Amino acid sequence: MKIRALIFDFDGLILDTETTEFRVWQSIYREYGQEMLPETWGQVIGGYGISNFDGAVHLAELVGNGANVEKLRARFRSESDALIHQQPILPGVVDYLDAARRLGLRLAVASSSPHSWVDTHLARLGLADRFPAASGRGFDVVICGDDVPPGRTKPHPDLFLKAVAAVGVKADEAIVFEDSPNGISAARAAGIFVVKVPNPITALLKTDDADLTLDSLAQISLDELINKLALL
Repeated sequence: MKIRALIFDFDGLILDTETTEFRVWQSIYREYGQEMLPETWGQVIGGYGISNFDGAVHLAELVGNGANVEKLRARFRSESDALIHQQPILPGVVDYLDAARRLGLRLAVASSSPHSWVDTHLARLGLADRFPAASGRGFDVVICGDDVPPGRTKPHPDLFLKAVAAVGVKADEAIVFEDSPNGISAARAAGIFVVKVPNPITALLKTDDADLTLDSLAQISLDELINKLALL
């Protein structure tokens, strides 16, 4: 198995936005005497292709007239954004990007989130695709939810198929790194080897079998991973 490209999810894989967002909703729900369950929030983690779940609408439906949807959305976004901006890049990610550049591999992000979200955070973290020469850690391609038709984000394969095409490799020459059931399903549907790297929230969700599961990208080096795959 010859590897020529790595494709990274963003939310929950590069930056753990998902645990933060879940905990903010959980706190808000509890103020209203309700409970946000991981499997409920898990409907939208990693992709919007099969669910239009809205935490604010759901809570308003549970409590009736006691909650204002727009105010709930604004509060959730404000509180979660403040916490997300304090989160570091997840362990092992930078090491993998450095190793990939050393090995001459192509690098892509494939995210169900919009460019307005992903590009802003990549730039803030020093990982923006427009600065690969300066940092050595940028991505060749960033494919986001607004690059595919509505309803075709993960778990559909479209984002990953666009990513491999954009970096000029075949599906069997790439590795996808994902944390969510939606993302893993999408990678498998695209025919790409997928490594599951769950965060505290996605670790609680039932998922289709990935080809390999790691506790974090710091568990083994990229060189070790590629050496393992070379034997397949």
